[in-house]
Amino acid sequence: MSPKVSQEHLKQRRAKILAAATEVFTEQGYERTTMKHVMEAAGVSRGGLYHYFSNKEDLYEAILEDNLLREHTSTQNILEKKVDSYWELLLKVLFGEEMNPNDEMDALAPSNLEFFITGRQDERRRAYGQKRYQLGLKIYRDILQAGQDKGEFSKKYKSDILARTIIAFIDGLALEDAILPKEEVKLKEQSIMLIDYLKMALEVKV
Repeated sequence: MSPKVSQEHLKQRRAKILAAATEVFTEQGYERTTMKHVMEAAGVSRGGLYHYFSNKEDLYEAILEDNLLREHTSTQNILEKKVDSYWELLLKVLFGEEMNPNDEMDALAPSNLEFFITGRQDERRRAYGQKRYQLGLKIYRDILQAGQDKGEFSKKYKSDILARTIIAFIDGLALEDAILPKEEVKLKEQSIMLIDYLKMALEVKV
C-alpha cells in the first residue's frame, strides 16, 4: 500500500512545479518549452508532472490563473476595507508597491502573447482568454468605480471604458517589448504618459 501524501505536501509540490515552469517559460517562450524542460527544471518525474497537469497548455493556464487570481484577491481584500486613496491603489496595481513606472516588463509577457495569439483559433484557449480578460477587466473597473463612487475620480468616462483602455495599453506595451529591439522600447516614458492621461481623464488632484 502506498503511503498517504498530505494535501499540504501536494500543494507545495504543485507550487514548486509552477515556479520552475515559470522560469522555463520566461527563458524559452511558450512555443519552445516542452513538458520535458519543465520536468528537468522542477526535478520531478514524468508521472509526477502529469499528476498535476495533463499537458503544456494546462500547465500554462495554471500559471496565468494563479497570478491573476492572486492579484484579484488582493485587490478585493483592499477594496473591502477603508481605502485612503484609490489613485494610489490604481498605481500599485499598475506598477507595484513603489507606484513608479520603470523599463521592466512582466517577464512572462512575451510568452503570454505567444500563448493567446497562437491559440486564437482554438476554442478552449479563446474561451480561457475571454475569461482571463474579464477578470483582469474587473480588477481595474472595481478600483475605478469605487473611486468614482467615493468622489475621488471624475465620472466623465465610464469605469468600464477606462479599464479597457488600461488593458489595451498594457497589452500594446507587451507587444512592443516582445518584438522591438530593446533600445526602441520606451516602457517608462509611455507609462508616465499613461499616468498623465489617467490623471486628466479622472480629474485627479495630486
